[in-house]
Order: sequence, then structure tokens, then C-alpha cells
Amino acid sequence: MRRMWCGPHDPDPVVAQIGAVRLGLEGDYPLLGSYRAFIPPVDRFGERYPLDPYFTNLTGITEADIQTEGVPLEKALADLDTFAEGGDFWSWGKDELNMLAISCYALGIQPPIPARRFDNAAKLLLASGMPLEDLATVNSGRLADYHGIDHPPLRGHDALDDALSIAYTLQHLLRVGKLEAQAFHRS
Repeated sequence: MRRMWCGPHDPDPVVAQIGAVRLGLEGDYPLLGSYRAFIPPVDRFGERYPLDPYFTNLTGITEADIQTEGVPLEKALADLDTFAEGGDFWSWGKDELNMLAISCYALGIQPPIPARRFDNAAKLLLASGMPLEDLATVNSGRLADYHGIDHPPLRGHDALDDALSIAYTLQHLLRVGKLEAQAFHRS
């Protein structure tokens, strides 16, 4: 990451896992479902990248996960779009640009979900009163802990668990009135 994947032997920064949670914006703001997909990482020449041991240690994703559960990126994104039921996506930072767009470009495919359906969940945290300087130091996997929210164990750098940490946080902020549901709707 420090080299921005520009070293002579660095792989293209392609996605290997997608995780998402659907959050209801009415009533008690329920979690309506979750989605996870493993994607075999493929370079711009169509060659499969083997997972680096550092990546496996960081994320918990193994070659066995990719071999047994992996689906092509096109299918994973189509399934993600179906899961979202037309809703918008609130990713942490610019993951849709940093991972999905690069992955689609490397594979030579048209992204099936337009960029306008994504936004940065950090905007919602700012709207709730979280200090900007704290946003710069808290990653998505630690967000629920930062807010003192009781939750099941989560593994940081796992796409679904990171999405759950964000969803638990947004759910909590909605429930305690620090965030309004209309903040999720862009004009």
C-alpha cells in the first residue's frame, strides 16, 4: 500500500472479497440482510493471482475460500446489485473506486453498478457529530468499537465484518437520534 501498488513486482490492487449489509431506514432500523462474495483475484492478463500469506493473515481469506466459494467478479457484482434491491451503497472511504473500479478496469469489464449509487459512509459519521480527526484514525472494522457498541465478534479486514461494523454504528446512531434517515438520501 505504501508504494500504491506501483513496485516492479506488486500485483494490481484487485478485489478478492465483497461484503455488504442492508440497513432498514424506518422503525427500529433493522439489519435486513448481508451479502458476502469471494472473488478469485485475476490480473489484467487474465492470470489468477495466488494469495499472499500477508493478505491471508490480514483478512482470514484462504486459497480454499477462493477455490470453494469464489465467483467471477461480474457475477459477484450482479449478485450485489440484486441484494441491494436498487438501494444506494455507503462504503468506507472510496472502496468502490479503489477496489471495484480498478478490478473492473483490469478485467476489461463495464462496472454493472454506476458510481452515482455509491457514497462515502464517513459523510454520515460527520453528520452524526463524529470529529473529522477521529474519522482519520478509525478504520471501518473498529468503528462499532469506537462508538462503544456491543456486537458479536468481528474480524477486521473481512469485507462483511467491516460492513457489519459500519451498519451496527449507523444503526446505533439512528436509534439514539444522532443521525437522521434523510441523511442517507442525496438530493
